[in-house]
Amino acid sequence: MRRHFIFYTFFLLWLPAISRAQDTVFIPEWKAEAQKKGEGQYLLRFSTVLNDEWQLYAPDQVLLDLPVAVLQFADSAIETDNKFTYRPAAKVVSSELFGQPVSIQQGAIAWEVMIRIQGPVPALLAGQLMYTYGKEDAFYPSSSFSFQVSLEGGQTIGSATVEKISSAPPLTNCGDISPERKSLLQLFLLGILGGLIALLTPCVFPMVPVTVTYFTKRSVTRQAGIFQALLYGFFIFLIYVLITIPFHVAGKAISPEIFNNISTNVWLNLTFFIVFVAFALSFFGLYEIGLPASLANRSDARAGVGNLIGIFFMASTLAIVSFSCTGPILGTLLVGVAEQGAWPLTVGAAGFGLALGLPFALFAMFPHWLRSLPRSGGWMTEFKVILGCIELALAIKFLSNADLVEQWGFLKREIFFGLWVLIGLAMTLYISGWRRPEVPPVSLQKTPVRLSLMLLFAGFTIYLVPGVTNTRWADRTLISGFPPPLSYSIYANRTSANQSWQPLHNDYARAIQLSREQNKPILIDFTGWACVNCRRMEEKVWTDARVRRLMQEEFVVLSLYVDERTRLPLPEQQRVTMPDGSQRNLVTVGDKWSNFQINYFGATSQPQYAMINTDQRMLARTKFYTPDASEFVAWLECGLAAFRKNP
Repeated sequence: MRRHFIFYTFFLLWLPAISRAQDTVFIPEWKAEAQKKGEGQYLLRFSTVLNDEWQLYAPDQVLLDLPVAVLQFADSAIETDNKFTYRPAAKVVSSELFGQPVSIQQGAIAWEVMIRIQGPVPALLAGQLMYTYGKEDAFYPSSSFSFQVSLEGGQTIGSATVEKISSAPPLTNCGDISPERKSLLQLFLLGILGGLIALLTPCVFPMVPVTVTYFTKRSVTRQAGIFQALLYGFFIFLIYVLITIPFHVAGKAISPEIFNNISTNVWLNLTFFIVFVAFALSFFGLYEIGLPASLANRSDARAGVGNLIGIFFMASTLAIVSFSCTGPILGTLLVGVAEQGAWPLTVGAAGFGLALGLPFALFAMFPHWLRSLPRSGGWMTEFKVILGCIELALAIKFLSNADLVEQWGFLKREIFFGLWVLIGLAMTLYISGWRRPEVPPVSLQKTPVRLSLMLLFAGFTIYLVPGVTNTRWADRTLISGFPPPLSYSIYANRTSANQSWQPLHNDYARAIQLSREQNKPILIDFTGWACVNCRRMEEKVWTDARVRRLMQEEFVVLSLYVDERTRLPLPEQQRVTMPDGSQRNLVTVGDKWSNFQINYFGATSQPQYAMINTDQRMLARTKFYTPDASEFVAWLECGLAAFRKNP
């Protein structure tokens, strides 16, 4: 702010002087060229000739707190230290304008500066040179010269390797028409499971007998009490369905790709990490998370207004006051299915609401069942702590997603396993009652349920331990997809039963070249750093001997990461029109491959596999997540047979 204030104040003070010089303003005509000095290193040379008494301020100085010369590139892969060398030597003069000595150049002038380019070198380099010049009382700071120069050895952008995928139909019909997702029935049952878990929390469970007794006693007849309890349970179900309506409304205004990107967006994953840690700490008893008390009071006040409306507000009050327990569980469920769209969210929430509301109706119909309910007590607190540990483990998964996408490298595979082992150990010790003198001895009795839970978590923790080692036992296939991939390791030479070869990484042009040289089809793997099913395929299916042999010997395998955050070279950054007519900016490598997948293969989900021949024609329909290795082998062999007929 201080720099900008000084600059604009100075500019306003000298505006009259600039205006007087308008008729004689001289604009330098620059020329730019580049000379290769090494791999990815180029010397940029800028030259100009000044007229009459015009002078250029030498680039190795700062005036008005701003550097005199700056080289700017929109592409972050291009680096420079802005250390210019120049000819002729600058002349130091005393400036009344600045009240200090300044270095100036006149006549024929040349500036040179080195740049470094990370990754592919573009054939054309575009940028801006910001410079400062003037004459007597005329002063022109931050003048701009936009340039484009050819780079020796640079790659031509927009070549046909990507843009000319054949639009002809696949040579064979083997493969999938659309990705196989969890069925709505599966999601509904998953929602019911979440609702049953929430029912056992101390925020909800004690309300069952209290509410049922209230309805049966306040009604004139038992039938009326049953009807009101059924209505109460239905309204609980309805409330949880209604909270998903915004997703349907918003879904009409956004691209379907947004739902899929939920799992790969860095800021969303970091947000989920923070939220889940907050939920976990709430379950541990550090504080209570709840909706505003005024909202609960307002709902409670309306609970006695009329039968129908009053019962609805009673259900609303339950949903609000129990939010500290149900919110984390419902949130976990919704995040897990959000990438599949709005209707799966609604179905999952409906299952959750049904499981939460149905017991109130059932116990009202059969009140003698209330006597068989276990009493509320310390076991509910213990159940909340266990849920808190699970929330903490899920929070680490979201943090891992963000770390993988950005490749920060602070949550490698072994660290992930180590944190989960610590959480599992803490859960096991907590359930066993170790060092908990404040808990009454009765609640620490080794009941069958407690012993079963303790053995379950202890066994799972022991199973995780090899994941922190550099041994062949480090492949923990039961949870494949959740931890980072084996290649994302703290060990320099990771020992693994996984394949000894690696696919090409985001290098489509190289894949085309190898395909033609070796006369092999290309197997394109649309994947993502934060894609759980992609890791499952790599760790369970790709390691199958038949799959590994085909992929290694018969195909050129290319992995295109749709969530890669590396910025594209500036000439490749563009604004494109999507199939639905919307506009999208392609800025990162992931944007490029995501757009490629949508336009040519008609999908937004990962993993998706495609086979093409040397002429970039599809050999078969694409294949999505396929946990059955035999089915995946059959698809590969089908495409390979088509290639042999049409290479």
